[in-house]
Amino acid sequence: MGGKYRITGDKYPRMRPHRRRGRLAVVVVACGAVLGVAGWGALQLIDVFTGGGGTATAADASCSRKTAGTNRTKAGAVPSAAASPSASAAGVGAGSVPKPAQITVNVFNATTRSGLAKTTADELKKRGFRIGEVGNAAKQYDKKVTGAGLLLGPASSLNTSLPVLATQLTAAERRTDAARAGTAVDLIIGNGFKSLTSRPDAARALTALTAPKPTPSTKKGC
Repeated sequence: MGGKYRITGDKYPRMRPHRRRGRLAVVVVACGAVLGVAGWGALQLIDVFTGGGGTATAADASCSRKTAGTNRTKAGAVPSAAASPSASAAGVGAGSVPKPAQITVNVFNATTRSGLAKTTADELKKRGFRIGEVGNAAKQYDKKVTGAGLLLGPASSLNTSLPVLATQLTAAERRTDAARAGTAVDLIIGNGFKSLTSRPDAARALTALTAPKPTPSTKKGC
């Protein structure tokens, strides 16, 4: 050192200035803050453009858990008879729609063609119906029924016997008489009559009429 300094002891003079550790720490903290803000902004932009997919996914997962729990509960429960749609529908159909053998049909001819009531009554008998009176129509209907036929019965037959008889002559008009007593129904043959509905078509119509109709179920969301 040019002879101007003497080294004594075990310490040496420092030839470099002290590091500014304080400034370095401030710079590191500032950089971390900037990166954090930038990352948060990027996440916000992702949520905006994706419609908040993370939240929807969590909701869907929660809904799936609830549905799974409900299904497990239903699987463990014992179903009751009242909860069966088929059983309920079958009971209603059996109680409201009679069978052809339970229906008495009077057949009347309102046309000028002779023998039409007899042949029609014979065919209905072959199809399982009970036959009552057979003959010419009353004066109020004679030659006044322009269509294929008229089905007439008491008020109670509107949704019971008349629909069943209508499967045998689908083009016939249906009427009820509130003052009429009894359970028998009339088939009054009109001028437009050609023949009864074919047996296969009548059988399909009768099956559709008496078949159980399942009760529609509604599904609720979470």
